[in-house]
Amino acid sequence: MEQNILSITQLNEYIQKKLDADPRLSQVAVRGEISNYKLYPSGHHYFTLKDETGALKCVMFKGNALRLRFRPENGMKVIAMGKVSVYPRDGAYQLYCAAMTVDGVGDLYAAFEQLKKKLAAQGLFDPAHKKPLPKYPGTIGIVTSSAGAAIHDMLRILRKRYPLTTVRLLPVRVQGAEAPGEIAAAIAYANRYELADLLIVGRGGGSMEDLWAFNDERVAHAIYRSRIPVISAVGHEPDVTISDYVADLRAATPSNAAELAVPDQDALRQNLDGMSAAMATALERQIKALRRHLQILAQSPALRSPTGYIEQRGKNLELLQNRLAAAQNQQLTRKNQRYIAAVSKLDAMSPLKVLSRGYAMAQTEDGSVLRSVRQVERGDRIRIALADGKLSATVMERKEKAI
Repeated sequence: MEQNILSITQLNEYIQKKLDADPRLSQVAVRGEISNYKLYPSGHHYFTLKDETGALKCVMFKGNALRLRFRPENGMKVIAMGKVSVYPRDGAYQLYCAAMTVDGVGDLYAAFEQLKKKLAAQGLFDPAHKKPLPKYPGTIGIVTSSAGAAIHDMLRILRKRYPLTTVRLLPVRVQGAEAPGEIAAAIAYANRYELADLLIVGRGGGSMEDLWAFNDERVAHAIYRSRIPVISAVGHEPDVTISDYVADLRAATPSNAAELAVPDQDALRQNLDGMSAAMATALERQIKALRRHLQILAQSPALRSPTGYIEQRGKNLELLQNRLAAAQNQQLTRKNQRYIAAVSKLDAMSPLKVLSRGYAMAQTEDGSVLRSVRQVERGDRIRIALADGKLSATVMERKEKAI
């Protein structure tokens, strides 16, 4: 019997046809944990699904991968759907993945958590970056759908609470693939042309998928870059989006955003009335105090009898002048007495006084007083001061006193 010999390619193609013909393998769902995940520049995803005892090679081509709402990661538990076939070149079977969901949670929730973690690491949620809202905004820009109920609710509340503000609507789609780009562009447009003092970005309620435009990274970065303060008003109170984390303030609903954006005119009127009453009370107290002061002044001697007041002041001034003159004279007398005493002491100690009693004072030619015979030599010229004049002399002899 002649043996049927196949080439490797023929065998692989035969197995591939067998697997492709099996309806059970043409549409299969597999649960497992991702490992060896790689995203190639071509856009194709290659990874392995494994459980406790086995492993399965998988590939997801770019066209299918673009429909993923989350990014696969190693260690993530997923359910992959597709067909099992053989890649003829390698002779290995693998799962050609057409769709994939996160096991245990929805795709949207997984994508939300991934983006939230990423943007938090980039600092987009940092409280230090959040700007204070203007207390009395002159113009408010609203980025939302012009056809939704949310815009009408906000306009009604803004007109009722603070009719002084101007509202500018920047109409955008708030749902669908085009919505994120339009919302981000509207925020950038409002900043570029400084259209408002405050922005409200949001829409009415809906499912997580309906609100997904506000979980888009482009919208998050547009809010973060906005120089105009932003209030995020998406859905109902339980709904939380990425926009809520990035915005300067989160409102529970669009209606709540309108309430947070402007003060209440009724409360302002009450506050103004209270301030007006307080000012009137303070002014009345001040007038009463000034009236009392005027009454005291009216009873003063200066106003009751100006002439008598001036005369009394004149007498007081004359008395003060007399006291000042007496004190001055006493001071001059004391100074004069001290001067006379000092002159007497100085005269008593004067060398001239000594000379008048028969003493003389000898000096060298340079004026130094002679205190010792050692200061001169024989033949030196000296000067002798007497009470009635001076003499010039020459030293004829020097004798030192014997010790």
